[in-house]
Amino acid sequence: MTKEKLIDFLHQGNNISPIVYQRIAEYFNYKKLAKGEFQLSAGKICDEYLFLEKGYLRAFVHDTEGNEVTTNFYEPGEMVFEVSSFFKRGKSKENIHAMSECEGWYITFAQLNTLFHSIPEFRDFGRSILVQGFAGLKSRTLSMITETAEQRYAELLKSSPAIFQQAPLKNIASFLGITDTSLSRIRKEFAKKH
Repeated sequence: MTKEKLIDFLHQGNNISPIVYQRIAEYFNYKKLAKGEFQLSAGKICDEYLFLEKGYLRAFVHDTEGNEVTTNFYEPGEMVFEVSSFFKRGKSKENIHAMSECEGWYITFAQLNTLFHSIPEFRDFGRSILVQGFAGLKSRTLSMITETAEQRYAELLKSSPAIFQQAPLKNIASFLGITDTSLSRIRKEFAKKH
């Protein structure tokens, strides 16, 4: 597998010269995950900043009653890491596991810091990734408060339709903050309208 998609991702929307993003890409190592394999387990420190090229990952936690609650889905073309654990070097509360066979490119925390200190343009790239992530998290938090379950379902269907092919409905329901039964009802009603 070549680093072509990684290089395209690094180049996208950034003022990094081709020579510099080729140099950055050299730091990234190939990684493959089997379906069901964990990229990160709760209790471990997240040390990999992963560009997902193929496959789908799911982040989840266990609530106070031991139930799995999906906190995020990752699709090809996204950066995958647990931001708090990665930057604060603390144990993760989240698990991230492969819903399908996955392939991608990663760098470690130490390598990321080397890049941040040696290539100023990479700092801007890293900052833009964090800003996008923070904005996405804020948007999700607000949607859980200000939108109906139907609206959240419609938005997920619009923004990430492939998730419905990759994830079990119980994982999608927990991500949307609803029960499996509610999700079934919403899907039926939605299908009638559209």
